[in-house]
Amino acid sequence: MKETGLALLLTALTPLLLSSPESWAQPKLPVEPDEETRLEEIYDHESQMMMFLYSLAGTSEVDYVVGRNVQNHQRSAYGNPVYYLEQYPLFYWWNHTMWNDPEQDGVNGNELVYMENIDFDPSRYKPCVFNGQPC
Repeated sequence: MKETGLALLLTALTPLLLSSPESWAQPKLPVEPDEETRLEEIYDHESQMMMFLYSLAGTSEVDYVVGRNVQNHQRSAYGNPVYYLEQYPLFYWWNHTMWNDPEQDGVNGNELVYMENIDFDPSRYKPCVFNGQPC
């Protein structure tokens, strides 16, 4: 009976013991939130990426960012920019950590920590201006 209890305990703890210490410390990346928490969209001409800035806390403070590659862009009949984006982001920024998703398959656990202890600074991106008007 004693051996059965020990075997059950070891079976339950084995996945935890075999996982790396890094996975213990790193919180799980949340999935991309719904549009209602989106604060802003920024097109970065230099990297050809569209950044989506969110507030998971529901405040006006950015606490979650995703960046999608722009496949193509053009102007609509009214002169407005139209962007064709990848379905899933290439990178995520959350909890002062930047995550890379080279598979671009959404948040599913295969994302890699690219850089830690980093703040996202939206002011580094130049605003898009077309004929003197913001895009």
